[in-house]
Amino acid sequence: MFRRLRNCNNVEDMRLLAKQRLPGPIFHYIDGAADDEITYRRNSTAFDDCDLVPNVLAGVDDVDMSVTVMGQKLEMPIFCSPTALQRLFHHDGERAVAKAAAKYGTLFGVSSLSTVSLAEIGALSQSPKLFQFYFHKDRGLNDAMVERAKAANFDALALTVDTITGGNRERDLHTGFTSPPRLTLKSLLSFAAHPGWAFNYFTHEAFELAELSDHVQEGSNVAVSVGDYFSTMLDQTMDWTDAENLRAKWGGSFCLKGIMSARDARRAVDIGATAIMVSNHGGRQLDGSRSPFDQVAEIADAVGGEIEIILDGGIRRGTHVLKALAAGATACSGGRMYLYALAAAGQAGVERALSNMCDEIERDMKLLGVSNISQLDRDMLRYR
Repeated sequence: MFRRLRNCNNVEDMRLLAKQRLPGPIFHYIDGAADDEITYRRNSTAFDDCDLVPNVLAGVDDVDMSVTVMGQKLEMPIFCSPTALQRLFHHDGERAVAKAAAKYGTLFGVSSLSTVSLAEIGALSQSPKLFQFYFHKDRGLNDAMVERAKAANFDALALTVDTITGGNRERDLHTGFTSPPRLTLKSLLSFAAHPGWAFNYFTHEAFELAELSDHVQEGSNVAVSVGDYFSTMLDQTMDWTDAENLRAKWGGSFCLKGIMSARDARRAVDIGATAIMVSNHGGRQLDGSRSPFDQVAEIADAVGGEIEIILDGGIRRGTHVLKALAAGATACSGGRMYLYALAAAGQAGVERALSNMCDEIERDMKLLGVSNISQLDRDMLRYR
């Protein structure tokens, strides 16, 4: 059945529309994960093991779903997690996501592997922005990215800590996915079967990793898989001292993305981080690891009130967001949640995805009997 944006009422609808519109290797890059993809699936199914207990007669005509994260007030308790290579999915890429996030008053996370420059994104959107930092072997590149993020007036920096080597993304191995796409007979046939995508990709500005192309050819002019990029270009000696030094060099709100244990959460507090993102990289790194939702209560018990806790990964429904907040998260973030929508319909798709999520959260808060995010607590949760 041919799907259209107006019929997309949830993340799965967006996923199916994206699958329809993208060449196979590119869709499976978004949709896939590591090894057997057990952790990827668990990130969402973990929410199924927890039930909500609503209260009634609570007077919830007016609902306030705003939260404050890293000094920025967000109009909804979920934001767009940083993701790479966005102009592969839609020719507008990060431009579309920045505009949609601004419209809904939420934060936009921009990857080191972005396809639009930080300067352009900074000029395009005055809404809250986070720069996600990959710690490269090239220290000159690291310093340049920090300075560019400062010059573009980004509000926070997040160091990703779970990618010192690439995960085993077997779907990418099967499809031959690389950045930029490698032109083979198989890929050309896939492009030909999706002429709308191919026309936009080949007639707009040349694809590149905007913040990296002046320093490295891989990913912009030399085709490479994301897993190989991580394994060869990122610094595997990165440690807590490097993280603390980066925090000091940045000088503003600082987050560690990829924290999964209470012990590491405590170390994040100790080095002065503002926030942590409880994340397993969407199941794309260590398969068999815990889901963020399975860990968030334990981490909140260890460091809640001392550092902001962002649950990143597996969000498909407004109820998922509310469960995470009730368990101890400050806010949530998601990648595939809006990437499918970007691939499906560009800015209009991302706006529809955020609208759907906003409507679900508001409706579910009313059904749960809460008018403010601060009223959510573990008394409203029961684990199976």
